[in-house]
Amino acid sequence: MILIFGSTGTVGSEVVRQLEAAGAEFRRGNHKAPDFSGVDKVFLLSPSDAASEIAIVDAAKAAGVKHIVKLSVYGADEEGFDFARLHRSVEKAIEQSGMTWTFVRPNGFMQNMHTYNGATIKSQGAFYGSAGDGRISHVDVRDIAAVIVAALTQPGHEKKAYTLSGPEALTYDEVAAKISAAAGRDVKYVDLPPDQLKSGMTAAGVPADYADKLLDLNRNYRENAMSRVTNDVKQVTGRDPISFDSYASDNAAAFR
Repeated sequence: MILIFGSTGTVGSEVVRQLEAAGAEFRRGNHKAPDFSGVDKVFLLSPSDAASEIAIVDAAKAAGVKHIVKLSVYGADEEGFDFARLHRSVEKAIEQSGMTWTFVRPNGFMQNMHTYNGATIKSQGAFYGSAGDGRISHVDVRDIAAVIVAALTQPGHEKKAYTLSGPEALTYDEVAAKISAAAGRDVKYVDLPPDQLKSGMTAAGVPADYADKLLDLNRNYRENAMSRVTNDVKQVTGRDPISFDSYASDNAAAFR
């Protein structure tokens, strides 16, 4: 039995869809009152913070769970930015728990383009950031979920960390050009100074501390620290990762 946390979000909902397609036995977990009875494996994705994830790790260990598959972040092992340090602290707790683990460390999700930028692309023909001309090897959530499902349902992924990327590293200007081609309209990337981007995010309701983490992520993008293209999607799934062109074509309506 597999217990899935974060089953309704961008990644979690796709994991559920692919588990259902595979005929796997699973149920959805409740972060506030997790029930590990009869559970062998856990997919850990928390909407909140490291402390809540570590609490789930402790409860899973106490309940006799054997294997945790954790959604982490690209570069977690290097701890070079805020999100990486947060996720690595949870990874360390899992490693120290004695349970078997698999860490899935994806780069930025392609789907974040329409989830978080779709509104301004539709209304203004633009999206905003402070990544400069840094290159990012964005990965499609469908590939992330495929790796997670493999780790949950197949042997051979124990004590492995997979760094997931798409097939190419793109600047946001190149991303804008690909979205323009798919949507059949002009879309531009607008690069902003970090303080101006933060003002825009907080004005839109983003909490200041989370906005700071996003700015730190943009700094990492700007410094080309998220540009490496890996082979891990193909290593696990046996197929090439989905390209940004394919993602944009599949989601063109979200940008019109």
